[in-house]
Amino acid sequence: MASGPQFRLLGPMEVRLDGSAVVLRAGKHRALLAALLLRPNRVVPVTELVEHVWGHAPPARTRGTLQTYVMRLRAALGDPSLIQTAADGYRMRVDPLAVDAHRFADAAARGRLAATAEDLVAARKAFAEALELWRGPVLSDVPSETLHSEHAPRLTELLMTVHEQRIDVELALGNHADLVPELFALTRDHPLRERFWAQLMLALYRSSRQAEALEAFRQLDRTLDEQLGIDPSEELRSLHQAILVGSPELAAPVVSREPERAQVSPMRLPDDIADFTGRAWHVERISGLITGGAVPIVTLAGQPGVGKTTLAVHTAHLLKDRFPDGQLYVDLRGYALGPPADEIDVLSRFLRALGVPPDEIPPDADEQSTMLRSLLSGRRMLLVLDNASAPDQVRPLLPGTASCRVIVTSRDDLRGLIAMNGARTVPVDVFGPAESAALLEKLLGPGDHAGLAQQCGHLPLALRVAAAYLAGRGDVTISGSPIELAYAALPPAPQRLFRLLSLVPGPDFTPEAASALADVDAEGLLTVLAIAKLVVTAGPGRYRFHDELVRYAAALREEWDSPAEQEVAWTALLNHYLRGVERCAELLYPGIVRLPTSASGPAPRISTPAEALAWLDAERPNLIAAIRAAAEHGPAPMAWQLADALRGYLWIGQHVGEWLATAHHGLLAAQASAHRPAEAAMHANLGTLYLRLGEYARSVEHHDHAIELYRELGDKDAEASVLNNLSLVHRRSGELGAAKDALVRCLEMLRSADSMSIGLHNLGQLAVELGEIDAAVDHFAQALDLAPNADSHTYLGMALRLRGRADEARAHLDRALELGNVPAGEAEALENLAALELASGDTEAAVSLASRALSLVGDGGDQQVATSVRITLGEIRRARSEFDDAVALFDQALTTARRIGYGSGEVRALIGLAVVWRDLSRDADVGEAKARAAADQAVRRSAELGLRALENRARDLD
Repeated sequence: MASGPQFRLLGPMEVRLDGSAVVLRAGKHRALLAALLLRPNRVVPVTELVEHVWGHAPPARTRGTLQTYVMRLRAALGDPSLIQTAADGYRMRVDPLAVDAHRFADAAARGRLAATAEDLVAARKAFAEALELWRGPVLSDVPSETLHSEHAPRLTELLMTVHEQRIDVELALGNHADLVPELFALTRDHPLRERFWAQLMLALYRSSRQAEALEAFRQLDRTLDEQLGIDPSEELRSLHQAILVGSPELAAPVVSREPERAQVSPMRLPDDIADFTGRAWHVERISGLITGGAVPIVTLAGQPGVGKTTLAVHTAHLLKDRFPDGQLYVDLRGYALGPPADEIDVLSRFLRALGVPPDEIPPDADEQSTMLRSLLSGRRMLLVLDNASAPDQVRPLLPGTASCRVIVTSRDDLRGLIAMNGARTVPVDVFGPAESAALLEKLLGPGDHAGLAQQCGHLPLALRVAAAYLAGRGDVTISGSPIELAYAALPPAPQRLFRLLSLVPGPDFTPEAASALADVDAEGLLTVLAIAKLVVTAGPGRYRFHDELVRYAAALREEWDSPAEQEVAWTALLNHYLRGVERCAELLYPGIVRLPTSASGPAPRISTPAEALAWLDAERPNLIAAIRAAAEHGPAPMAWQLADALRGYLWIGQHVGEWLATAHHGLLAAQASAHRPAEAAMHANLGTLYLRLGEYARSVEHHDHAIELYRELGDKDAEASVLNNLSLVHRRSGELGAAKDALVRCLEMLRSADSMSIGLHNLGQLAVELGEIDAAVDHFAQALDLAPNADSHTYLGMALRLRGRADEARAHLDRALELGNVPAGEAEALENLAALELASGDTEAAVSLASRALSLVGDGGDQQVATSVRITLGEIRRARSEFDDAVALFDQALTTARRIGYGSGEVRALIGLAVVWRDLSRDADVGEAKARAAADQAVRRSAELGLRALENRARDLD
C-alpha cells in the first residue's frame, strides 16, 4: 500500500492523514474530491467538475464557487500542493495506490496476471487483497449522479469479475467445499449472474452433493424464465448434463503442491567505503527511521559532493542483518549529463536479481512494476535508489509493502514522495569541522588540517580530492578550488582524457573505451585520474565519474576542445562499441544477417563466446545509452547499426524491454534520416521482437512494412528473408495458409543454393504440420539436392520416417550423423533415430538415442529441439510402462512449449499426456478425467493453429 494520505471511495468516503481521519462534512466537497481522485495526476476540466458537483443546476458564479471549494479542500488536506491548478481545470497529485479504487484495480490486474501464469497461490492472494478494500457500495456518500453513473457500474462490474476469478482459482486449488456457503450467498444476491450459478453447481457436485447441484440448475432455470423469459446459457446446460451423467471431467483437480519459485536473496550493494568517517547522527537517524516501523522511505537530500551515496551505502551495509531477504541498489542517474537510467532497464535488473527468468519478464514498465511489487510482498528487503531527480523516477520501483524499506538519495527533498508516499527527509550537509579533521587525518596523517578543511568548504568530495592532490607533495598548500587544482596539476594527456570522458553517455567506462575515445593508451592515464580522485573505480577494469566532476569535465571540454575534436572522439567511442558488438555477434550468432556498418579499426579483445556474453552483459547499459544518444544527437547511422547488431544478444538473453527501446531508437533515427534500408531493418527487428512476445498482429504489421520497403529498394534477398520470418509469425498464430503463401513468395526470390535449401526446409516443416507428408518428402529431397548437408539429410529422414519408409529414413539419419552438425542438429537426427527404434520395438536402443539427444540440448540448448526430444523420450518411457517418467517429460515439454510459443510441440505434449493418463485410467479412475482434459485441450489448440494431422490424432483420442 502507498504511504502518506490515504483515500477510500469503495464505500463511504474516507480521508486519512498521518493515521487520523479527516472529515469532509459538505457533500459537494466530497463530490469534488472524488472527481479528482478518480482521475489521479490528470487535469479534470472545470466543465466536468461543475457537472460532477452541481449536475444540471450550477450556481451563477460557478468558477468562483469552485475555486472556493478547492481552497477549502486544500486546507482540509493540509498540503496545498496536492491539488494543482491547471489552465482549464485542476489536477490531484496523488499516488494512484493511495486511492482504494485504483489499488483495487491494481490488485485485480496482479491476480489476473498470476492466474494466467498458473500461479494460483499468488492469484488468490492478490484477489483477496482486492476484495478486502470494499466496505460498501462505491461512492455511497458522494452526492453526484454523474460520478455514480460513470464509475459505479464499472467498478461494481469489476468487483463481480474479481469474485468470479477468485472462485475459479479456489476451485482449481480444490477448495470447493469451503466455497459452497459463499456461492449460496452470491447467487441469492445476484440471481441473474450465471457464472456464480455454474460455480455453485460445480462446487456442490465436487462436494458429493449432486442432487443439490441439479436443484440449483432448476432454480436458475425458473428465475431466468420468470424474470427474463430466457433459458440458461449453453454453458450452463452442458454443465447440467455433465452433472447428470457424472462426467469424469468434472472431477476435482488433484492439486500438486509444487514448490514456489525459490526465493533469491540478492546482495547488490556497492562495496562499503573503507575509510568512512563521521555522520554518526545521520547513521543513527536513518537507521531509526528505516527500522522503526512507521517510515517506509527515507530521502537523503543535499548538494552535490556532500557524500549522500556514501552515507546511504554505508548505512545499508550496517542494516544488512535487519533485511535478511536482501538489498538492491541502482544509480538512477537523475543528474547525469547523459540520459537518466531507463525505467525498463532498472526494473528488468531488479526482477532478474530476484530470480525471475528473463523470458518471464514482461516488456511493459507498468507490468514490470506490478511484478516487482508482487515479488517483494511480504519480504524484508532494503532498496537503495541513488541519484533520483524526481519522484516519478522512484515510484515505479517502490515495493508497496511495509516489510520492505527504501533509501533514496537526491539533490532535492522530493516533496512528492513526502506528500504521497510517506517519505521522511534527512538533510545531508557538509561536514562539521571535527568530521573534516577526522577524514583528513585518515587520508593525510596527523596534523593541523583546519585551514584545508575550511578552504574545501568541508565538502567531502572536495576534501578527498584535496587530500589526493596534497599526498606526497611536501609543503604544498591549497589555494583555490581543490578540483581545479587537482586538474591543473595533471599532465596534458590525463587532462585531455578527463575532459573527453565527459562524452560517455552511460554509467561507466573501461580502459578500452577510454583509449578509443581519446586515441591513446588510457590505462595508465586512468590510474592517474583515479589517484587524483577525479574518477572512481567502479569494479575490476571499470571506472565512473561523480556527477559533479563530469559536469566540470564537460565545461572544460567545451572550453578547450574544438567541436571537430569532440565529434571525432564521440564517433570513435561509438565505433568502439559497434566493433565490440560486431565481434560478439561473430562469436555468438554468426548466422544472423546484419546491416553493413561503418565501423573500422580493431575490435575489443574478445576471443570466446563466454567472453562475448560477459562483455555484452557488462556493457549493456552503456550500449543502450549510446544508441539513444546517437539517435537524438547523431551520428544517426550508429544508432541503427548498434541496434541491429545487438538484436541477436537481446534475443538470446530475452532482454525484451531493452530490445524494444533499442529498436525504437534505431527506427526513429532511420526515419529521421530517410534511410530506407535501415528503416526496413528496424521494422524487421521489431517484427521479430513482437513475434517473441506473442503479439502476432503487431509482428505482421512491422514485417509488412519491412517487405514493402525492401520491395521499393529492389532488395530481393532481404525481402525473402523477411517473408521467411513472416511465415513463422503466421505459423505461430495458426494461419498456416498465410504461412505457406509467404514461404512460396520467399522461394521465388531466393537465388543461392543455401538460401533456397533453407526455404525448402521451412516449407517441408510446414507441410509436416499440415499433414502433407508426401509434399514434405518432395521439399526436403529438393533441399538435399541443392545443399547435401547434415540438416537436409535429417529433415528428409524425418519425413521418410513419417511416411513409413523406415530403411530410407535410417540411411539419411545415419548420414546426417556422419557429416556432423551443431548440437541441436545432431539432437534432431538422434531423436528421429530413436523414434524409428521405438516403432521397431527396440525401446532399449530408443532410450539410449533419445537420452543422447537430450544431453546435447537439454541444459541451455535449443529449447524447441529439447521440447521435441522430451516428447519423443516421453513416448518411449510410456511404451516401457514407465508412466511417472513419461508424465514428467510431457509436463516439462508442455511448459517449455507454451513458454517459447512452440505450438505443435504444445499439442504433441498434450497428446502424450492424454495417452499416458488413458493408460493409467485402466487401472484407476484418477487418470480418465485428466486424459479427457488433455485430449480436449489438444483438439482445441491444434484447431486454433491449423495443425490438421495433430488435430486428427487428438480427435481420435477424444
